[in-house]
Amino acid sequence: MIGVFDSGIGGLSVLMPVRRLLGDADLLYLADRGWGPYGERSLDDVRARVDLVAAHLIAAGARMIVVACHTASAAALASLRAHHPDVPFVGMEPAVKPAAAASRRRRVGVLATEATFQSELFASVVERFASDVAVIARACPGWAAAVEEGRLDGPEVEAMVGEHVIPLLAHRVDTIVLGCTHYPFLAPVIRRIAGPDVEIVDPADAVARQVARVASGLGADTGRSRTLRIQATGDADGVAALVDRLTGWQIQVESVRVGPPLGPVPSEP
Repeated sequence: MIGVFDSGIGGLSVLMPVRRLLGDADLLYLADRGWGPYGERSLDDVRARVDLVAAHLIAAGARMIVVACHTASAAALASLRAHHPDVPFVGMEPAVKPAAAASRRRRVGVLATEATFQSELFASVVERFASDVAVIARACPGWAAAVEEGRLDGPEVEAMVGEHVIPLLAHRVDTIVLGCTHYPFLAPVIRRIAGPDVEIVDPADAVARQVARVASGLGADTGRSRTLRIQATGDADGVAALVDRLTGWQIQVESVRVGPPLGPVPSEP
């Protein structure tokens, strides 16, 4: 079985192409909605939390795990691999490399969470793949929460998205990276504001191909039951409604508890 997790339903943007490529695999998705969004937590707290989530998925039978969250990948991918050396982990990396290669003006915008930008991973990716490119980073507070609430369009969402996309256009970027798995669900609004000359880079398909490559090495260990299970901490009914809306999958979502609570998201000053 392959385990996939995110702080909420954002990871569905990765799960969908994974399911298309690996329709014969047994998949278990965990929406850690009771503790998300991860992007509003400290990296240390996220690291502690996702270790519990990974342990939960492994106990449920996962032989490999997809960390379908940029913040969780940035905070904890290295530690997860160290703690569970026998379990392959596939994580998210800001798609700066393909964006830099595609940019005609050598000016790339990145939309992500503040936690992702604070990580060593982001700085490393820019240094390795975009040292000759102007990379303009914009943290987008509230975007993941809006997607979790099902607010994907309308005047308020348009204003929220424009607040961060329009400044990128002022920097004359011609390529924008979606650095959070929630953001593809806002892509129609992003594209509308950015215009047809700006390329939007979503790494989900590339990650799904990597999952397929890793899964091929596990053979039958990934499962052959063609089942998809979805679990959620927090509001399972709300997750089920969003899964139906975003993917068309009418699936009963199991309510689960994963470890002790680590406290509420700190309030903004």
